[in-house]
Amino acid sequence: MEPDLYQLQKKLDVYFKQPELLKLAMIHPSYLAEHPEEDQHNQRLEFLGDAVLGAAVAYYIYQHYPEATEGELTKTRAAVVCESSLAGLARELDLGEHIRLGRGEAISGGKERASILADAFESLTAAVFLDQGWQKACSFLWSLFQEEIEKTVQGVSSDYKTFLQEVIQRRGSDRLSYQLISETGPDHNKRFTSGVYLNKKLLGSGSGKSKKESEQQAAKEAVELLRKKVVKYKYIK
Repeated sequence: MEPDLYQLQKKLDVYFKQPELLKLAMIHPSYLAEHPEEDQHNQRLEFLGDAVLGAAVAYYIYQHYPEATEGELTKTRAAVVCESSLAGLARELDLGEHIRLGRGEAISGGKERASILADAFESLTAAVFLDQGWQKACSFLWSLFQEEIEKTVQGVSSDYKTFLQEVIQRRGSDRLSYQLISETGPDHNKRFTSGVYLNKKLLGSGSGKSKKESEQQAAKEAVELLRKKVVKYKYIK
């Protein structure tokens, strides 16, 4: 086994049964022109990895965020698997040091180019999937994406609170506030229910694993209610 590939496996904490898959995942098309001994590059793996990555992230957010709407799930997946996100993870894993590029591509800074790094990450995903199977591929990806997914979900959900606040501010003197209604369950698995109030009148309620999440869900219910009252709130589209 080539020393650099062994070091990469240690970094990934994934040890390949077929190390040739890992090697192939790191071969950029530009490398083949100067190395006739190689007859394959990573673009087919990139194609497969894109599908595996999307499915694994979708599976994770579907399981862990049962209250998220289809639109929220779609926005979260799109944000998490975008080029900049994949390139960032590739940098954390030092994939650039292992990608095999043609001389021209290397001289022009290919090892740091976001598109090349993102493609290499997708190819790596496919290699892990083919070598280790679906469950290992999922656990590998989830460990890398968990923090980013949580931040993205919070951002997507918080749009409801921001939007609701902006709507209420247009009414001038109206006051919006959030209150905790109930707290249930053991310490390790608590469930919070909060209400959002407009001038002390309950406008919406929601539940979640944290107070923040419950407030976001309450704001979502309030926004949906206000959208129905198109006569009174005609500026909500």
